[in-house]
Amino acid sequence: MAGLPESASGRGAEQVARLCAEEASRIIMGHFGRGQEVLSKGRGNFTTETDLAVESAVLERLRKEYPDHAVLSEERSGELADWKHGWLWVVDPIDGTHNFSQGIPHFCFTIALCHEGEPVLGLTYAPMTGEEFLARKGGGLLVNGEPASASATPSLAQAVLGMDLGYDDSRAWKLLSLLVELWPGVQSVRVMGSAALGLAFAACGRFDVFVHNFLYPWDLAAGILLVQEGGGLILDRDGGPVTIHSQGVIAGTPGAAQDFLRLARGKRWR
Repeated sequence: MAGLPESASGRGAEQVARLCAEEASRIIMGHFGRGQEVLSKGRGNFTTETDLAVESAVLERLRKEYPDHAVLSEERSGELADWKHGWLWVVDPIDGTHNFSQGIPHFCFTIALCHEGEPVLGLTYAPMTGEEFLARKGGGLLVNGEPASASATPSLAQAVLGMDLGYDDSRAWKLLSLLVELWPGVQSVRVMGSAALGLAFAACGRFDVFVHNFLYPWDLAAGILLVQEGGGLILDRDGGPVTIHSQGVIAGTPGAAQDFLRLARGKRWR
């Protein structure tokens, strides 16, 4: 693959992704803490008027900058869910909507550019802290413009493990049951409420391992590249290669992530 494509206005893909994040942050912060309609898409799965406003603004910019690219976004996923050809932007306007709607300051905007189904640019931005997690394929991981990497924790017993439950109650129960079996064989457990931030934290060593058992491409696309470029390991929940269509992942420092996979094998957690 050649370099990242230039946009219709002459901007680079990284600059366009940043402009999308800036616009998303402006809208999100303008609405945070204010009452608004919350619509349920299923148990524990919500959207708000802010999600829709962010999505509309970002999709409008992407269509102007890259009119020939496909776009897959959470609130308008449609028929592109299995897209694997050419250039594809993958967007989650607010990952952690339930946190956002509850006034919990732990959520993010995330965007990735994929080529032939593989992430080649990933950006996750946390408006409340102003933190940017950015990776370009072959370019390493940057957190707020500074190089960052996964932790060096060698085993699960020494690890801080992040996790989320997702929207499938059966899979969530199995993951919780596995953690009960593993405990106290891990230092501590954190439940995030944002898979994209969980992966970003695993990429830069804040978590030693992050596990999720029910994901969509918009939760995952940027995080795959962040973890890989941070020198971490990210696998699907069966231990195979991860793709943006993987439904579950194990990510983090190679030693602790492999340790988790070893201990989880043979247990009914998927």
